[in-house]
Amino acid sequence: MKVLVIGSGGREHALAWKIKESPLLKELYCAPGNAGTEQIATNVNLDPTNIIELSRFASEKEIDFTVVGPELPLTLGIVDEFESKGLKIFGPTRKASEIEGSKVFAKEFMKRHKIPTADFEIANSPEEAKRIVSSGKFSFPLVIKADGLAGGKGAIVCKDIKEAVNGINLLMIEKKFGKSGERVVIEEFLTGREVSFIVITDGRRILPLVTTMDYKKAYDNDKGPNTGGMGAISPSPFVSPQTFQEIIDKIIFPTIGGLLEEGRKFKGVLYAGLMLTPDGPKVLEFNCRFGDPETQPQVLRLESDLLEILLSAYEENLLDKDVKWSEKSAGCVVLVSGGYPEKYETGKPITGLEEVQDSENVVIFHAGTKFADGQIVTNGGRVLNVCSTGSNLSEAMKNIYEAILLINFEGMYYRKDIGKEIV
Repeated sequence: MKVLVIGSGGREHALAWKIKESPLLKELYCAPGNAGTEQIATNVNLDPTNIIELSRFASEKEIDFTVVGPELPLTLGIVDEFESKGLKIFGPTRKASEIEGSKVFAKEFMKRHKIPTADFEIANSPEEAKRIVSSGKFSFPLVIKADGLAGGKGAIVCKDIKEAVNGINLLMIEKKFGKSGERVVIEEFLTGREVSFIVITDGRRILPLVTTMDYKKAYDNDKGPNTGGMGAISPSPFVSPQTFQEIIDKIIFPTIGGLLEEGRKFKGVLYAGLMLTPDGPKVLEFNCRFGDPETQPQVLRLESDLLEILLSAYEENLLDKDVKWSEKSAGCVVLVSGGYPEKYETGKPITGLEEVQDSENVVIFHAGTKFADGQIVTNGGRVLNVCSTGSNLSEAMKNIYEAILLINFEGMYYRKDIGKEIV
């Protein structure tokens, strides 16, 4: 088979790396890919949001199956475009992916289908938002979220009225995230343990992936601004078998069923970002794609053929496949450019990769990297994902942090406490 993976991050390198193992694979392409995918696939210089050009490329190259990594092409309707051309593609349609593309839609959808989530209000103007935060309906801290996509950075936790007003101004007046902030969701602040619960679905049936926990805050001890993700571990030590089943019964199945009922059949990856509260699991947000960086430790634990699994979901016979997972623990630490998630510089040469690649215990998935003048340089905020497995999480994280000491680029930063509270 000829397979195309769309995207350029660590998630896409991890997916391509795992798909590369499949005996079904004949040729592998990545659009646009990065310096890591370039070593295992043919990179194609196409923007993931240019869905017309991507469908044209897939037609011309006779691509048998396309796998979409990032959310933006999905919310723009890449699946609809490919399917209109008779091309096989893995991911939800534009209507189905609105579960991530609009926080307002997602919250109102959860309310209709009685899916547990934080209490909320919708504001369509800065004035309305400021009235809501001043009304006393929500105690502080509270959360203000941009309606649209904001690269994982559109949620602001506000500890008092001053911070709430500043957050509203940032999203709705200064338009920090563009049109994403034209409407906002204001909701109660949930406390508990945050976990990522991710399933592959064929629209009716589900295949839960092994549990993960990611680390969104920029700095150690969960300080600083939200990022796209600074690391992840698998399994999550906080999801018991009972909680696992409760999430499936009260959140995942009602979501898949509700979308089907509303004419938004969801085929692809449904990612529920959850808070395990004293009242049970509640949804913080939905995503319509694989996690990043959660995918990285998940593929390290997957023993089955990923390409076969994705094809079976596309063909709506998901449960025909017997999926095997390693009992090992896995971890991922993200190396980022200095200043991320705010301003940062790119084009910094990276050293030490060859030394780490010689290690059988560590896998590096590239994210913001590219080749320039014969060397690998930084090309984004999140640069590299250093990953490993171990008989326990302590062993996996020891492998990772020892490997990181060999890698360097100007301004390199990473959290030094991923998995620390567990090990």
